[in-house]
Amino acid sequence: QVQLVESGGGLVQAGVSLRLSCAASGLTFSDYAMGWFRQAPGKEREFVAAINWSGRSTYYADSVKGRFTISRDNAKTTAYVQMNSLRPEDTAVYYCAADRTYYSNSVNSRANDYDYWGQGTQVTVSS
Repeated sequence: QVQLVESGGGLVQAGVSLRLSCAASGLTFSDYAMGWFRQAPGKEREFVAAINWSGRSTYYADSVKGRFTISRDNAKTTAYVQMNSLRPEDTAVYYCAADRTYYSNSVNSRANDYDYWGQGTQVTVSS
């Protein structure tokens, strides 16, 4: 049974940093690219960042480029997103997802390409 469990969310003030973690189990972690998505109230789920199986390829949404950094530790079967200079518009539920790409450099921004999803963690940024 595949599980992706996000943690690290919370209520913070604008300008501070948070690091979200996504602990994966029940799958061969290195077979998967990992992605982060978010969904704000009343809005559609949107892509945030993705990383390929080795960590050598990453891709970011323009809205977070330069502020967020995605990473992974295959030994710990965990993916991360470091979020710096948080803004109120970053407020959302953040989801991690796994995309079975095997040993590929590809990273996808389309939610439909991802095979497994976590339950999400709330990030609220106050002004």
